[in-house]
Order: sequence, then structure tokens, then C-alpha cells
Amino acid sequence: MSTEHVDIAQEAAALSRQLGELLMAKGQMCATAESCTGGLVGHLITEVAGSSAWFAGGAITYSYAAKEKVLGVQHETLMTQGAVSYEVAAQMAQGARQLYDVAVAVAITGVAGPGGGSAEKPVGLVHIHLSSADGVERAERFIWSADRSGNKLLSAQAALQMLVDYAAR
Repeated sequence: MSTEHVDIAQEAAALSRQLGELLMAKGQMCATAESCTGGLVGHLITEVAGSSAWFAGGAITYSYAAKEKVLGVQHETLMTQGAVSYEVAAQMAQGARQLYDVAVAVAITGVAGPGGGSAEKPVGLVHIHLSSADGVERAERFIWSADRSGNKLLSAQAALQMLVDYAAR
């Protein structure tokens, strides 16, 4: 792991600890729905001892079928917008929030690289969406320029930051 990757991972770990403190103080739980990060956000969260008190679980839904069956993403949305889209990220987050019956969920879908990109959806493009039971819906779009591992780490860090920002409000 490169020095840059280690720095990002350490910052993400700190965000996970901060998220736990904030959610515990509110008596809330979170969940994740991950595609291109392959469970990395859930991994970073569960590195925190006692995270079962505030993390309900995560769904790794890499295929279209898994997004539909597990999270309730609409088939038509996948066909018209593609998996790497604002709309799919929103439906993934909403589906995870409902599946795990939590206060807040975050979803990530993107093109981690090195292949799979296009002119419309380049390598490094990631959509992250937060959905909360109190009606907050927040979307972010990034285009990372790291390698595959770096793009995954940067995406996980951004998702954790979204959760921290929500929990701190």
C-alpha cells in the first residue's frame, strides 16, 4: 500500500471512530450499500470496536440483479441510467435504509478502474448518496484520478464524511 493510500485509510479510520461517537450519542444506527467499493466502508466501520452498537450492516451489490433483488433498485432505472448514476445511488441508499431499518444509510456506485470507463462515465466517476429516515437526501459526484485501490479508498472516505456530516448536524 502506498504512503498516500495509508494516509487516506488512516483518515477514513478516524472518520469511522468519529461517526460511531456521533451516532451513539444520538442512539442511531447506520447502514451501507456498496458497489465499486466492495464493502470497504463496512470494513472501515467494523474496524471500530463496538461498532455493532451503531452499524446495522451493509449490502455489497455489485451486479444489476443484486441491486434489484437486495436493495429494490428499479430495473428501468438501471437500464436507462446505468448502475453508475445519481438515480441508482439514491435508490441504493434508500433501499439499504429500509432493508436495515436504520436512521441513515449511504450508497456508493462508480467506476473504480482501471478499465470500464467511457467518455460519458470515465474511470474514477463515483456517485455517493445519503438517505435518512428524517428526509435528508444528499448526493455527491466525484471523479477520482487515483488507481483502483486509491479510488476505492477516496470513495469510502467521502462516504464516511457524508455520514459524519449528517450525524453531526
